Parts: sequence; C-alpha cells; structure tokens
Amino acid sequence: MATINKEVILNSVALMTGINSEAKVCPSEKKGIRFHFNNKTIEANIDNVVSTEHCTVIGNNEIKVMLIEHFMAACAICKIDALDVYLTHFELPILDGSSKKWVEAFKNAGISNPEEKKLTVKEPVYYLNGKTHLIVLPSDKLNLTYSVNYKHKDLKNRWVSLDLNNLNEIIEARTFGYLAELEMLQKAGYGRGASLENTLGLTDDGYTAELKSEFEPIKHKILDLIGDFYLSGCNILNFKGEIIVKEAGHTVHSIVAKELKNKLVLEA
Repeated sequence: MATINKEVILNSVALMTGINSEAKVCPSEKKGIRFHFNNKTIEANIDNVVSTEHCTVIGNNEIKVMLIEHFMAACAICKIDALDVYLTHFELPILDGSSKKWVEAFKNAGISNPEEKKLTVKEPVYYLNGKTHLIVLPSDKLNLTYSVNYKHKDLKNRWVSLDLNNLNEIIEARTFGYLAELEMLQKAGYGRGASLENTLGLTDDGYTAELKSEFEPIKHKILDLIGDFYLSGCNILNFKGEIIVKEAGHTVHSIVAKELKNKLVLEA
C-alpha cells in the first residue's frame, strides 16, 4: 500500500463547470483512493463509472465526481494506491490540463512504499467496433501504442508509442479540443472553464499555444488511458502486456478496463 507522507492542497477552475474547485489530498492507512464531497464518499473504481461523456465521472445516488482521469493518472505514475481526497466542488480542479502539478505535489509531499508489483493478463482483452479498437495482449514487457485520426494536419492517422524514458512528455501533455467547437460545447454545458492556461486548442493551421512535445494531444490520450485503466487496478506503468489503441476515448477505455479488472494476474 502506498500513500503520500503529508496532505497537499491544489485548486483552480474546473474545466467543465467553470467553478473554482479545491482538492485536499490526504494520506491514508486504508488501501484505495476515495473522493469525499458534501459528507459523501465514493471510491475510485471502474465499477463506479457512471459517465464518460467528455470526461470520466464516478458516482452513485448520493455523490458524483467529475474529471478524475488526470488525477488518477498521477496516482498511477507515482504508484500511489491509498488516498482520501476532500473536494469543495464535485469536479476536480483542472490545474494546467495535465497531470504535471498533481505529480509534482505528490513527489514534494513524499511517497511511502510505492507499489511495484507487476501485473499481466493470461488471455486477450479487447474491444472492436469498426474503426475503433483497444486490445490488451499478454507479453513479457510493456508496449503501448495509441492512434488517432483527427481533422488536423498533424493528427491524421498518427500513431505514438509510450516511451518510458520520456515519461514527462506524457505527464505534461495537456487536455485539448477543437477551438472552433468551444462555443458549441460551452452552450451545451461543457468546457466552461477552458482557457489558454489549461487547454490546448486545435486550430485550422496549428495550435493556440506552443506544444510541450511533438504530438502532445496523442500523448494526452495516453495519459487519459493510464488514468482510466488505473480505476480497474491496472497500473499501465507496472504492466507487462501489449496495448494497442486506435481512435478510442474514455468510453472505450472504461469498457475495456471493466473487463480487464477480472483478468489481471500477478507476474509469475
């Protein structure tokens, strides 16, 4: 069981609702990552996912917590599996749109007993639906490749593979979207907190800001996958397997993560 050595507090606007949000993240002696809001509690678990429209949401009849994927990715990256998170708003703060500030805060707080157990699968786990697929295969090492096909000059039929030697490029990859669609999304109730400080906009001829690294949007998709899979107990960074993803998103991530949960085994 791994946790942080002292509490950390981070706050910013929430990406979807545009409301200021604060998260107090506390060490825990009980395994599991739990979110607390309005005196109600819910565990970060794939079985508690209730929506994957634009972001990953966990909830039940008493509580919901939105946009947990960047936080969960930071927990996976830091190999933390025991925390209590107290929120002032039901959506986590977006911070800079990546996992960077979460990771920095956890490392600055200190991490006790980071989880090192290796997991794998004995048989394939997959989702196939037309152009979209997500396949997890047994292997003696981790290989992860993610493909997108967006209406953007740099992101058509583009593949990126996870490079553990350049993990910071995944950690700092920001959430993104088409700038031309922002007004429509906001009218529909999404992206009300989006700004140049937390979102990378895709424009007709480029981006609204300089990229942190080449193909940053695809690296953010890998970050999302790390966060979504961690809800199943699968830390991709401690996983031995071949993961191939093509034109997927939170919904497909979650479908496969739910199936994966019951097929994970400890490395022999």
